[in-house]
Amino acid sequence: MHDEGIGAWPARRARRTPHRTALIHGDERRMSYTDLHDHATRLARALRHHGVRKGDRVGFLGPNRPAFLASLFATGLLGAVFVPFNVRLAPPELAYQLADCGARVLLRSDRSPGVPAEPGVPVGTGVPTGAGVPVVEVDAEGRAEAATAAAHPADEAVAPDDPCVILYTSGTTGRPKGAVLTHANLTWNAVNVLIDEDLTADEVALIAAPLYHAAALGMQALPVLLKGGACVLMEAFDAGAALEAVEKHHVTSLFGVPTMFRRIAAHPRWRESDLSSLRTLVCGGAPVPEALIATYAHRGLTLRQGYGMTEAAPGVLLTHERHTDAGPGYAGVPHFFTDVRVAPPATGSLSRSPTRSPNRYPTRSPAPTPSSAPVGDTGELLVRGPNVMPGYWNRPRDSEAAFTDGWLRTGDAARTDADGGVTIVDRIKEVIISGGENIYPSEVEHALLAHPGVAECAVIPVPDTDWGEVGRAVLVAAPGATLDTAEVLASLTGRLARYKIPHSAVIAPDLPRSGAGKAARRHIKERYGSP
Repeated sequence: MHDEGIGAWPARRARRTPHRTALIHGDERRMSYTDLHDHATRLARALRHHGVRKGDRVGFLGPNRPAFLASLFATGLLGAVFVPFNVRLAPPELAYQLADCGARVLLRSDRSPGVPAEPGVPVGTGVPTGAGVPVVEVDAEGRAEAATAAAHPADEAVAPDDPCVILYTSGTTGRPKGAVLTHANLTWNAVNVLIDEDLTADEVALIAAPLYHAAALGMQALPVLLKGGACVLMEAFDAGAALEAVEKHHVTSLFGVPTMFRRIAAHPRWRESDLSSLRTLVCGGAPVPEALIATYAHRGLTLRQGYGMTEAAPGVLLTHERHTDAGPGYAGVPHFFTDVRVAPPATGSLSRSPTRSPNRYPTRSPAPTPSSAPVGDTGELLVRGPNVMPGYWNRPRDSEAAFTDGWLRTGDAARTDADGGVTIVDRIKEVIISGGENIYPSEVEHALLAHPGVAECAVIPVPDTDWGEVGRAVLVAAPGATLDTAEVLASLTGRLARYKIPHSAVIAPDLPRSGAGKAARRHIKERYGSP
């Protein structure tokens, strides 16, 4: 059988560079591409022993370990669908996602936190009463019971358009949805990264962000392994450990959210650490403050901003190295094989034309191109390309609503410039409408972060009898700084229109964050949004 999926990557890489290091984990534990291929095929045999067949969903719960990637490739060899779960999920949340995807088995790496200790995880609605999901324990390298016999290839035909992974979105507006990404989606995204980041065969990537999120998997691990580089796996992010890993392993590539890069720069060893090996630094998940870019520039490092979403596997935009200082919210230009448009507000809800498919999510034919907003005007960012998902798992209505004439609707307000660059203004749903004027919190947050005493901030709406709603700034003080909220707000005068300046401000010890490191606006509103 011909395998065109990513499950065949370890075998294909092993025949070209069998002894090159693929993964580094823990205390100098190294796994070659031959080892990775061997672990994946043995684990595929174990999964088949547990009844996994093509199209079945295989859950995985565990931190950044070789077991994660071995399980992904093993699942791909069988033509099954890999479903990694956030290790921070509470048991009811895990049970919901297991039931939603209909997992046949759950691979668990050394009793990850939050996982029930019983041998079967109870499942919820839509599953026969008394049914459970069998749990298969795997060690840090991906070895499981019934996997000790000689490895052999899984004779399964896998096509590029077959589903490969289901990644659950954060669910900030309701129940999490499972974005289905095909083998082709992940492959084309990896190709985009190889082209636009100029990754090389001697790449050493520090995987410090969780692999169960699309960014670390799609923007780092898979492109580096496709190219034949090495991935240094950190089970949990620690700024000091990250600096040590860069020096010890001569790390060339690092991805993280702004909070991670900020903590690295704030570490006592930041100024003395040898960072000369670093070539590629990409920051995503939230707008990158200009002050943070400048901090890295002082060390001779270029911090590039990426913009993406799980549904695009996830890369959409990346700044040019020469455009990292292009201004607040600038997210760059589209990846090589990805196209974007900014739809005028009046046409943001164009007719949707995906067709129904028996595999529970729609497929799309070539679609007309929606009209674009004039350069400089704000509208909704639309995305199209071979890296864009076909739809959500078992959510035909949500899948249909996600596309406009074949273009993925991001839900983000954006504008383009004359050179094709894109600036992300904010989430459309986060817009504060005050007295008929639109206020984009992200724009105000960028201005607040220019204050030397503000380390982090969020702007949220609060009710107002005169204006309907107004902005409130939630401020986190920089280390050693004492904030005067009135002075901070006054510093915005002359820099922002008066209606954009928050009417009030509060000081918080920190900002609640999601597992991906993004500010959890819903929780911030619940905590600080009362009138």
